[in-house]
Amino acid sequence: MSNIRVRKETGRLFLDFRVFGVRCREQTELPDTKANRKLLAKLDDSIKVAVANGSYKHEHFFPMSKRIAEVEEARLAMSTPTHKTPTSSTLATSEIYVDVAPSSLKPTPLFSEFANQWYSEMEVGWKRSHRTTTRGVLDNSLIPQFGPRPVNEIKKGDILAFRSSLAKLPGIKNKDSLSASRINHIMTPLRMILTEAADRYEFAPAFINIKPLRVGKTDVQPFTMQEVQDILRTVRVDFRNYYIVRFFTGTRTGEIDGLKWQYVDFERRTISIKETIVNDYEETPKTGESERDIQMPQMVFDALLAQYKVTGQGVYVFATSAGTPISHRNISKRVWYPLLRLLGLKKRVPYQTRHTFATLMLASGEAPEWIARQMGHTTTEMLFRVYSRFIPNLTRQDGSAFERLMAAQMQDQPHPIVDPKSLNEVSAYSGINPNSIGVNHLPKTQSLATKEIEQTPQLSEPEAINPPEPPPFAPPDSLNQLPNTRANPSADTALIANPWLEIAKHSGLSIPPKADPITPSDHSAGDLL
Repeated sequence: MSNIRVRKETGRLFLDFRVFGVRCREQTELPDTKANRKLLAKLDDSIKVAVANGSYKHEHFFPMSKRIAEVEEARLAMSTPTHKTPTSSTLATSEIYVDVAPSSLKPTPLFSEFANQWYSEMEVGWKRSHRTTTRGVLDNSLIPQFGPRPVNEIKKGDILAFRSSLAKLPGIKNKDSLSASRINHIMTPLRMILTEAADRYEFAPAFINIKPLRVGKTDVQPFTMQEVQDILRTVRVDFRNYYIVRFFTGTRTGEIDGLKWQYVDFERRTISIKETIVNDYEETPKTGESERDIQMPQMVFDALLAQYKVTGQGVYVFATSAGTPISHRNISKRVWYPLLRLLGLKKRVPYQTRHTFATLMLASGEAPEWIARQMGHTTTEMLFRVYSRFIPNLTRQDGSAFERLMAAQMQDQPHPIVDPKSLNEVSAYSGINPNSIGVNHLPKTQSLATKEIEQTPQLSEPEAINPPEPPPFAPPDSLNQLPNTRANPSADTALIANPWLEIAKHSGLSIPPKADPITPSDHSAGDLL
């Protein structure tokens, strides 16, 4: 009879049973829960079925067991009869037992055993936070679902059915279901485990052509500059420096919580990101690019100088009264969310300070490559994909650069004169309303020069100039004196400076051609004419 028991030292379940007369105590990594006991009960039923039909192989169920050789020897002893010298009568009636030779393929382990083996091999290259997350996925989701099954028997349909069941589980923060991002995080270790098992034990991988669920865009809700100013004016004085650094450096929560004075360089005006705090433990930054130097704006420089007077004798820039790193959960609960409620602002996580830094830097015209380096991004792709949609809302000048370019390049270009005959022919075939085209029906995007031409008032037809009769000739008083023939000097000057007036009278032109004014000379009008 089989027993499902728990080891007191580890709190893990193990199966105590006999097979072919050999007692086996096979350990598992399953914690003592009701669901895991049901899984082991199913495994015990599978063992009994395999023993009954003669297909039982101990290594198929427990490939890491120390009892494989002993159980196999007992199985062969029970299946091989005692042979006597055969006779003609006995050959016809005796049952011949033929032991099938062991398969040339490697025995495949159960999913639970291989998953634990895979974890022990991989954890050496993981950070503490990732080890904790992956261990939780194995113990809470994957092993309860696939633990007692051999890895080679898990098929694509089983994987898709499991993913579908995850989508029906309730999510966190009163959400109806798990998010697509969370489901993908659970499926990633499953894919890695099954792919590695298929490679080691030479069977067709089941996790193939299964794409991750589509994840929506990052929920970015940055603050405006006015909202940032309101927050910094209203926040508690002892936390003002903290939020100035958060808003104007773009640091992650763990990076600023774990910031030490040894990484603040006032001479070079830089903050070096070398360490971070995750789940109350010091870690290296998220990625290689996250190890970076952040330039201090003047406001950040002044805030850190003020903060140095408070915590400069300790290790951490922002610390508790005991000198330990601050807890962002405690600050969010006691300072951040009450402050947003006081100001009447929408509830947002403190991480939005990092998003605010990115949008303000882009709106101010800083180089995207520089912003990406300040934030610890590998490329500018994420910068534009996540934040660029907020820039028009900040500058209110989308498309203005092109307008300025066109105004500068096109202001001297005359508006085309449309031949009415050609216009009628075009409209007959294209359906364009001829009344919507022409100088008097300009599009809204007309250039500045065209606007000026349209707004120029039409000149009235000039009146005829009838100069009065010249006075009788009088000899000059001296030889050097020239005769004065200007009966109306102002009228003569107007005629000389604007010769188009007389031309316009006969040609019907309403707009005079541009002409350089004639510089008055010392000669008389009569001499010039």
